[in-house]
Amino acid sequence: MIYVHVPFCRSKCAYCDFYSLPRLELAGQYCETLLAEWRSRRHETEGLPSPATLYIGGGTPSALPRPMLQSIIDALATPSMTEITIEVNPEDVDSEFIRWITDTPVSRVSMGIQSLRDDELRIVGRRHTAARALEALDRLASSRLDVSADLIYGLPAQTTASFAQSLNAVLARRPEHLSCYLLSYEPGTRLNTMRSTGRVREATDTEAEEMFTHLCQTAADAGYRHYEISNFALPGHQAIHNSGYWDLSPYLGLGPGAHSFDGRVRRYNPSDLKSYIASGGESFTVTEEENADERLNDYLIIRLRTAEGLDLDRFENLFGAHNTDRLLADAAPHIAAGRLNMTGRKLQMDPDCWLVTDMVLTDLIHV
Repeated sequence: MIYVHVPFCRSKCAYCDFYSLPRLELAGQYCETLLAEWRSRRHETEGLPSPATLYIGGGTPSALPRPMLQSIIDALATPSMTEITIEVNPEDVDSEFIRWITDTPVSRVSMGIQSLRDDELRIVGRRHTAARALEALDRLASSRLDVSADLIYGLPAQTTASFAQSLNAVLARRPEHLSCYLLSYEPGTRLNTMRSTGRVREATDTEAEEMFTHLCQTAADAGYRHYEISNFALPGHQAIHNSGYWDLSPYLGLGPGAHSFDGRVRRYNPSDLKSYIASGGESFTVTEEENADERLNDYLIIRLRTAEGLDLDRFENLFGAHNTDRLLADAAPHIAAGRLNMTGRKLQMDPDCWLVTDMVLTDLIHV
């Protein structure tokens, strides 16, 4: 698995805390450095399972000039890859983009729609309109590509009815995949400042629960499988790359802000574009110091967000019988309350309780 972080956006959305900059004049130097980093680090994939996927995320990869994006794909894509994904914004998906991307080995596009209400889009600083998003979705739906559409619920001024309007319009286009996220007010973002100064109101827990319940039922009725707390897919279209993260598969992350995991050690590239370019793509990674409890906690968090849940035999193999016994003791009250289900040697969140996953995890993780 290979992940590429493209740290450019034309403008910053009010809610976003991912590393990105409106500095497209540095895109050429970034691409040169990225390819140099790949040449210097590709040996890290030796001895590991062949990278089956490539994911180009950001930021906004579709904001890059096409020749630069093409150079990244040409360097990293291989015939053995079963999934190659690129993130796009609706304003970049025109007929020329469709002609270009269908001639590449890219197999999947993830598009950030977020809402199909112009008033909701304006509040959070999205550049596209609802009409433009639908036009882009229609263009992609008529292509050979698998399409993943992103929506957000809990937006300022959003109601269950307005969220349902957006959801229904997206599902009517039958994208192969749907990702829906509860809005998060992250420190340092413009939206968090807007909340603290009273310019926007955060959705209540009741409002968020109503939207999530409607989402789950509507997606199920439309034939989508809810395979992770925020992700839904038509049969056979589960995201292969993202599922690898949840299964502790090794991955190599390239670009400023990207993370890597070799199956044992986690590393990251600092979120600093100028320093990244100055490094020439060499010796830029930093090793994350993780103790045994942190590794255990990471695994609990990623597995209990999935419909498949936690395999206790694998957990015991990774972390030992003592930690497995302790996990089962901590989980017992939640099993009794119906928040967790125990089926054989598998521990899963009850589908009706996914919104309280964080509360359950608080009792299970080691501190």
